[in-house]
Amino acid sequence: MLMPAWTELAGAALGLLNVVLLVRRSVWNFPAAMAMVTLIGITLFEARLYAETGLQVFFFVVNAWGWYLWAVARDRADNTVPVGWMSDRARFVWAAITAALSLSLGWLLHRFTNAALPFADSAIAGASVTAQILLSLRRVENWVLWIAIDVLSVMLYINRELYFLAGLYVVLGVMSVLGLREWRNVARP
Repeated sequence: MLMPAWTELAGAALGLLNVVLLVRRSVWNFPAAMAMVTLIGITLFEARLYAETGLQVFFFVVNAWGWYLWAVARDRADNTVPVGWMSDRARFVWAAITAALSLSLGWLLHRFTNAALPFADSAIAGASVTAQILLSLRRVENWVLWIAIDVLSVMLYINRELYFLAGLYVVLGVMSVLGLREWRNVARP
């Protein structure tokens, strides 16, 4: 693919806006995210990254849920939300759920589809499900997952010649580091 689809470019631009708003803990990240995942879903389907495509549908739904949760929790004065840390037990449970989801999805894609990179695709998808839920629940650990996801996504998208998405995920990785730092500084114990 020499020229990126307009959906890839527009999705990448909305992705940047979304993460800027997330780092700032703004409830308005959700409308940008919902538009972004719609456009990126189209792009990923065309690249035969089916787990990533399905993930965009999941993101759309969870972003609607997250929008509600954040709207209820936000500080009316500055439109930001409080954030906090998970317990050690919760971290273990979420790690196990993520591994099981990723491996199961990878096997299904390998066995029943023509997915380009089924296990890499599903590892990113499984971790992204967990990260998105933790983000909606306003847990600082979501940023650690997003950093790992961003690194893996860059490699996957370069492999599939989705260079604008790869570039987006480089920037998202940097912004995820900033998000982790910001949320860590304001997190409740």
